[in-house]
Amino acid sequence: MKKLDTQSPDFQAELKALLAFETAQNPEIDRIVADICADVQKRGDAALIEYTNRFDGTFAQTIDDLILTQDDLQSAFERLPENIQTALKTAARRVESYHKHQKMESWTYEDEDGTLLGQQITPLDRVGIYVPGGKAAYPSSVIMNAMPAHVAGVKEIIMVVPTPKGERNDIVLAAAFVAGVTKVFTVGGAQAVAALAYGTESVPQVDKITGPGNAFVAAAKRRVFGVVGIDMVAGPSEILVIADGTTPADWVAMDLFSQAEHDEIAQAILIGTSQAYLDEVQTAMNRLIETMPRRAIIEASLGNRGAMILAKDLDEACEIANYISPEHLELSVENPQEWAKKIRHAGAIFMGRYTSESLGDYCAGPNHVLPTSRTARFSSPLGTYDFQKRSSLIQVSEQGAQKLGKTASVLAHGESLTAHARAAEFRLKDNP
Repeated sequence: MKKLDTQSPDFQAELKALLAFETAQNPEIDRIVADICADVQKRGDAALIEYTNRFDGTFAQTIDDLILTQDDLQSAFERLPENIQTALKTAARRVESYHKHQKMESWTYEDEDGTLLGQQITPLDRVGIYVPGGKAAYPSSVIMNAMPAHVAGVKEIIMVVPTPKGERNDIVLAAAFVAGVTKVFTVGGAQAVAALAYGTESVPQVDKITGPGNAFVAAAKRRVFGVVGIDMVAGPSEILVIADGTTPADWVAMDLFSQAEHDEIAQAILIGTSQAYLDEVQTAMNRLIETMPRRAIIEASLGNRGAMILAKDLDEACEIANYISPEHLELSVENPQEWAKKIRHAGAIFMGRYTSESLGDYCAGPNHVLPTSRTARFSSPLGTYDFQKRSSLIQVSEQGAQKLGKTASVLAHGESLTAHARAAEFRLKDNP
């Protein structure tokens, strides 16, 4: 891992270089995705079947070969060992409980002239969730994307998941059953995103698409945004740990590994206030890496984008964290709630030495779909509110129309919009 010191005159430049990540779209990927999306939009199910067979190595003859029902999901759940069933239900229950606190409610009030104003909250009608397949299975992604939609009151939750070589993962399907997914299509890639966005003869058009995916999925989500809503275009996984030296070095080392093992471009950073402690963590990492099945990925990640930063104190560490704006921030310090008040930008804040980031990934309750690549400066975790809409309510009284009408008339004439002005003036008692 790179070693940085805030007292170095080159620190800011080194930190900026560390955080730099090429987010520009790949023109070749964009071209391929554009063709796929256009083809699915034009040919519907036929194109979806063709691309799925080509890219996933399946042999679907009809769209029915790619559809799973509630009975299929329940059967997958029942095939699992009891301990996995219990873990899925526990995680789903905790995520549901947390997201119920996020649910927005409608409200109204009357002003002094009797005009009613307010906000009406309604759920989206139908959403699509993309769940990665292939290298790994992510039942946690199913729960994190589907459960807030369920809590929001979304009536239909359509899940798409690729099944390379036709292999269906029971844990992923069981998670869909537990989280209340309506229907599953075993398709993935840009073709799945296009099917959700435009609809086909069998795949219903959704209002919003959420969930992570590879570069082709990300490019497809960018392309269909505007036709449907999307959650975000996620970048590589990130963790930033601020440690004051009171947490066992082994714990911090493994927390850094927990994100580095995602892929070679994930980022793990440790900020400490003691060089001796940073050295202790490095020693722990050197020892523990021998036990990691994904050692090669972890080493590549830490070598490419990992770093240890020596800060003069925790105040400076928090300011650095605000600049980094990490996806996951661990405050592995004494009195973490007090230090959390100094954090302005982070996707999720894990407070205290016993709060490993991995608990948030699976079962703590808050959502693990978080802003990456410094976008926590202006965006938030996926939540119930992402599956609800706000409509403004306005009911002007006769008395209110006299006052508001005159104001609107003046402003409309100022914009040379005569019909706007006259529409307000017609409701005035002294209308000429």
